[in-house]
Amino acid sequence: MLGLLSIKPWSSYELTQQMDRSLGRIWPRAVSKLYEEPKKLADRGLARSATRRNGQRTRTVYTITAEGRRALAGWLQQPGEGPVLEFEQLLKVFFADNGTKADLLATLAAAQAWARARCQESLAIGEQYRGGSGPFPERLPELQLTSRFLTDFYLLVGEWAQWSATIVAAWPDDPRQAKPDPEVIAEIIRRAADGARPTGG
Repeated sequence: MLGLLSIKPWSSYELTQQMDRSLGRIWPRAVSKLYEEPKKLADRGLARSATRRNGQRTRTVYTITAEGRRALAGWLQQPGEGPVLEFEQLLKVFFADNGTKADLLATLAAAQAWARARCQESLAIGEQYRGGSGPFPERLPELQLTSRFLTDFYLLVGEWAQWSATIVAAWPDDPRQAKPDPEVIAEIIRRAADGARPTGG
């Protein structure tokens, strides 16, 4: 939230919309929590609030304070934690032996559809910035890094789901009767070993 306020002043509604548009893809939060957070920041002196008129309505706009910028800088000095994966479709694959082959194939098809839809979002945002109409062109150096990660992740999910569906297509209708493929297991081990090696040595 402080990061968004460091870009420009926002109302609670605008912060919620921006979270959904951008940060929601990497830091999802309930809308109710998002409306509470700016008030908490203001209570701690990290942001200040001001009431502004917008036609017939009034709205509260939040602006980061000097103390808030120091807190944000302090947070950025720490390397942070790695990602936490929450992926219901993958969980369903993990427990697929309790369902049917058709169930599993439907889940994998849904994962592919999810990945395509997210890539379409990335495409629209990328083309917007390339065309010079992105809302924060001054932030493009940082946005290109996060956008590359997200797009690669969406591609990973789509390619994995397609690969998995190809394997599952050859399974019997009861997944409990499926047999593992030693070549697939060997390939997973090879890939893990490649990823575990230090780089730039």
